[in-house]
Amino acid sequence: MGTADSFVHLHVHTDYSMLDGAARLKDLFGEAARLEMPALAITDHGNLYGAYDFYKQAVATGIKPVIGVEAYLTPGTSRFDRSRVRWAEGGENDVAAVAHTPT
Repeated sequence: MGTADSFVHLHVHTDYSMLDGAARLKDLFGEAARLEMPALAITDHGNLYGAYDFYKQAVATGIKPVIGVEAYLTPGTSRFDRSRVRWAEGGENDVAAVAHTPT
């Protein structure tokens, strides 16, 4: 299955991504198999609830499963911390959760 120029989706939200994903696994793998995709990723928002079902369906379809998650990180101890982050001394803001007043 697949060729040297095969395309693989690496950013896929399933119906396990609350309020963002609409792809049902059965339909997703049916289409991926039809398109002869050698692999497919799951990258749901902030959870891995669908990983087991995703893996089972991928293997059953002959498609390599790539298990991932779209995670949210904060530099502080609270998920409500939206302070700007500087990853290197003197560098520009790498992550700016707030689009006003620079620090």
